[in-house]
Amino acid sequence: MPFPGGLWWLLCCRRGFTLLRRDYGEAEREADGEAEEEEEASFELRAQGDQGSLEVSLSQPTRSSSGSERSLLVAEEMRSLIVEKGPGPVEDDPDALVKGWLQREMRGCMKTPWIRPRKYWFVLTPDSLDYYSSNEKGARRLGSLVLTSLCSVLWPDKQLYKETGYWSVTVFGRKHCYRLYTEHLNEAVRWVCAVQKVIDSKAPVQTPTQLLMRDVEEHRDSPEVLEQIYRCNPILRYTSGPLYAPLLPFPYGSLDQSAPGPRSYTTLRDEAVKLFNSLQQLESERDPVPLMQGVLQTCLDLPPLVDEIYCQLVKQTTEPPAPGGQGDLHYWQLLTCMSCTFLPSPPVLRFLRFHLDRTEIRFPASEMAKYSCFIREALGKTKGRECVPSLEEILVLMQRQEMICTVHCPGAPSCSVAISSHTTAEEVAQELVSRLGLSQSPNLFALYEQSRRREQPVGSATLLADVLTRFENLAGEDREQDPPCRLCFKHYGFLDTDNVPRDSLEFALLFEQAHEMVLRGYVPTSEETLQTLAALRLQSLNSDFSTHAPFPRLEELFPPHVLHARLPPPPHRPPTKCRGARLRAGLLAGGLWGQALAKQRAERDQRLRGRLREEGASTMAAIVEKWKLLQGMGRPEAMAAYMALVREWPGFGSTLFDVDLHASPVGSGPQRLWLGIGAKAVSLYKPGEPEPLDSFCYGRISSFGASDSSTFRLSVEDRDLLFETSQVDEIAQLLNTYLASAGAQRLPRPQEPPTSRPTSEPTVLPQGLCPAAGPWQHRPPVGSSHS
Repeated sequence: MPFPGGLWWLLCCRRGFTLLRRDYGEAEREADGEAEEEEEASFELRAQGDQGSLEVSLSQPTRSSSGSERSLLVAEEMRSLIVEKGPGPVEDDPDALVKGWLQREMRGCMKTPWIRPRKYWFVLTPDSLDYYSSNEKGARRLGSLVLTSLCSVLWPDKQLYKETGYWSVTVFGRKHCYRLYTEHLNEAVRWVCAVQKVIDSKAPVQTPTQLLMRDVEEHRDSPEVLEQIYRCNPILRYTSGPLYAPLLPFPYGSLDQSAPGPRSYTTLRDEAVKLFNSLQQLESERDPVPLMQGVLQTCLDLPPLVDEIYCQLVKQTTEPPAPGGQGDLHYWQLLTCMSCTFLPSPPVLRFLRFHLDRTEIRFPASEMAKYSCFIREALGKTKGRECVPSLEEILVLMQRQEMICTVHCPGAPSCSVAISSHTTAEEVAQELVSRLGLSQSPNLFALYEQSRRREQPVGSATLLADVLTRFENLAGEDREQDPPCRLCFKHYGFLDTDNVPRDSLEFALLFEQAHEMVLRGYVPTSEETLQTLAALRLQSLNSDFSTHAPFPRLEELFPPHVLHARLPPPPHRPPTKCRGARLRAGLLAGGLWGQALAKQRAERDQRLRGRLREEGASTMAAIVEKWKLLQGMGRPEAMAAYMALVREWPGFGSTLFDVDLHASPVGSGPQRLWLGIGAKAVSLYKPGEPEPLDSFCYGRISSFGASDSSTFRLSVEDRDLLFETSQVDEIAQLLNTYLASAGAQRLPRPQEPPTSRPTSEPTVLPQGLCPAAGPWQHRPPVGSSHS
C-alpha cells in the first residue's frame, strides 16, 4: 500500500533532523562522554612522579566500579593531568602551542560524501588537545584529549588524500581517536609535529603492576612487608575474573597491518586482554598444546607482549585456589615454554626470578618447585628464537625432558641425538664428529637441511629446535612438489681429499657426497664415464651382477639431465607482433582450434615420454653390461675406482654455485657460470665444461663482499666481478671458512654502500666444524649448495 504524501514528508523531515542532530549535536554529547572516559583512563595509568606509599591498595580495575571510592581516585589524579580553563577568549590562551581550524570526522562522515565534516577550532596545549565550537570569546570546549607518553599520532596518508581530497591527522588516546582533516599538507605536517613534540615531552607513565613490582624488589628481604603487599593488592594474585586492561603500559593506536604474517591483530592493549582470556582457558583444556602454541606465536609476532604474558603468568601462578592442580600446572607449563623461547626485559626478569624463588620456598619438592628450577636454568640459556616451539617440543617441555633428533649420515646409519631448546647445530656437529671418529680429519663438517630438490647448510649458531619447527610447518602444508626436509651430516669444506683412508667412515661419506655431485650434473665428463660410474655404484651396492639383485631407479644411478638432453627441443614459434594476429590467435585458442592444439600437445608429450623411456632402457642396458665386467671387484675397490674417476675432474673438492656473471673477463654481457669455491682457489666454469675459464688463488683476491642481497662482488687485482645469485650469504660464508681454517686473516673489504652488512674478523675454528654464524651466515637463503 503506498504511503500518503504527508507521511512521506514526515519521514523525510525526520531523516533530515536525524542527520542534522548527528552532525551538529554529536559534539555536545561526546564532550560529556570524553571527560568521563578520560577520567577512567587516569585510573589505570599513573604518572611516574606520582608514587603511592606502601600502604596504598591497588586493585584490578573492573567495569562495574562506579562508586565513590573510584571517584575519589579519579578526582585526585585528574587534577594532575587536566588543567581547568577559564571562560576567557580562546585565542588569548597563553598555553596554546598550535591553534587553528580543522575538520573532525564524526561517525564515518568522511566515507559519506553528502555529509560534509564540520570545522572546529582546535587548540594544542602542553597537556591536551582541545576543540571548541568557535574561536570567539566564551566558546564552549566540546572535547579534550589528554596527551600522555602513550599517545601516538599518524602522519598524513597520501592514499586518503587521493580518495577524499583531505590530508589526515590521526591522534590516538586511550578511549578516543581524533581523526582530523585539512586541505593543506603543510598545515597537517605542522599539527603532527607539534602533537608528537608534546607526546615526547611527557614523562613515562607506570601501571600499578609496575609500581608494585618495584616495591617487591625493594622489600624482598622483608617477609612481613612482602606479605602485606601481596595481601593488600589483588592485582598481584590469581584471579578468576576477566582482565579489562593490560598489566603493563602500551601505546594507544592500531598496529601496522601491513607487516608480514598470516594473522591480523588489533591494538596491543586489546591483544593483551585477549591473551589473558586465552590463558584462563588453559585451566579447563584437555589438550592445551595448540592453545599454548597460539599464545607463543602471538608473542613472536608482537614482541612487546612478551613482558605482558610473563606478568600475567606470574599473576595467575601466585596463590592459586588449587596449587599443583591441573589448571595451575598448565600455567607453569606455558611459563616453561615461554622461558625457552623468549627472554623478558630486566625488570620483569628480576620479578620473575623472585617469583620462582618464592614458589620454591613455599612449595618445596612440589611440581611447581620443579618447574621453577627448570625455568630458572632455561632463562640462563635463552637468547631468542626464530620460530615458536613445535608441537612435539611443547609436549617435551611440559614433561621437562629433551627431544630426540634424527640426523642422517650418507653411507652410515642415521644417528639419534638428544637435544634441548637451546642446542645449536655446532654442538650436534661436534658430537657427531666425536661419535663417528672424525676428530682427526682435516676436513670440515656441518649439518644440512636436505630434500630431494634443495640443500642448504645449517649455520652453527642456529638452534635445531627452530629447524625442527620449520620441518613440522612444511609437513603440515601441501607440498607435493617438494618432499619434507631432513637433517643430514656431510662434508662442508674439502681441505684434503687425497689422504682419506679407504677403510674409514669419512671415505664412505666422501663417496656418497661425490655420487650426489654426479647425479646433479656437477661433474662434467663424458657419457661413457657416467655409465662406468653408474656400474661402479651398482657394484658397491650389490656386489657382483645377479638377476635377483635389487636394481635402483635409473635417476639414482645416472644424471637425469643427460637423458633429457637427448630429446628433441620443442618447436620454436616466433612471437606474434601484430595486435590483430594476437587477437585472432586468442579467439582461436578458446574454441575448437584450442582443443585441437591441446590434443596435439598431449600427443607430443606422450611421444616424448615414450622416447624418454626408450633412452632410459638403452642406458640401463649399457650400465648393466659394464656392471657385468666388474665381476669379482669388492665394495672398497669399487668405491676407490669411483672416486678415482671423479677426481680426474680438476674442480672436484670445490663447492659449486650457479651465478650470472655481469663483468665477465672472457666476454661481455651476463653469462651463466659455475662459481667454484675451493680450499686454494676460486674458479669459474662454463656449465658442462671440465676446464675452468679462469681461476684465482686467494693471493690475487684483494677483497670480496655483498653489494646487495643478490649481488656478490669479487675484486681480483684491478677488476671487479659481479655475480648475480641467490646464495650471496653461502658464498661469503664458505670463503670465510677456508680463510679461517687456514689461520689467515680476513681480507679487506671493498668500499660498500651504507646498507651493507657489518664486517667481522674470522677466528681459527676447531678442527672438523663449520664456522659460527657471522654477518654472512646469520640466515642463509633457501637454495642449493653443491659440494
